[in-house]
Amino acid sequence: MTVFVAVTVLGLLVLCGLVVDGGAKLRAAQHADRVAVEAARAAGQAVDPAALVTGEVTVDRATAVRAAQEYLGATGVRGSAAFSADGTAVEVNTVVSAPTVFLGLVGVGSFTVTGHGRAVLVHGVTGDGT
Repeated sequence: MTVFVAVTVLGLLVLCGLVVDGGAKLRAAQHADRVAVEAARAAGQAVDPAALVTGEVTVDRATAVRAAQEYLGATGVRGSAAFSADGTAVEVNTVVSAPTVFLGLVGVGSFTVTGHGRAVLVHGVTGDGT
């Protein structure tokens, strides 16, 4: 009977470890994506004030990348920001590390997840008013 109890308890501990650390990994991935999306949004709001005076809305690329990097710095998340190849979007990639609880018992002290955010730049909306 004691061997059965020992095996059952060990199985339950492994199952609890998978649930707890799997949930932590999922939360870390959501956090990485959320920060990346918000950093991209911050970059997309970096409009050129000189162009606004003339009524034209353009994004200052250097300020946009700097705004995304500042947002990442404020949240303490590592990452990078750059414009897409065609220049129509700001893309932010993040890297988040999170500690484990149960997997630390078998030598896995933390895991790393990545996130991605993209903000498409809309320079103006036109329509016929109907």
